[in-house]
Amino acid sequence: MSENPEKDPEDWTTGEEPMTGPQRSYLHTLAQEAQVEVPENLSKADASKLIDELQQKTGRGA
Repeated sequence: MSENPEKDPEDWTTGEEPMTGPQRSYLHTLAQEAQVEVPENLSKADASKLIDELQQKTGRGA
């Protein structure tokens, strides 16, 4: 039986790789709603954390 608990982005083995296209697209959507700037060269882990923050700010994560 394989469990897949959600890992903290800090623990991702690929967390330091550049953010993915879907992450970039979703971040820009959230950033427009939250009226914030998105740094261009985020890692996957940092993008994930920023997505979580902006989801809370915009109410999309509920």
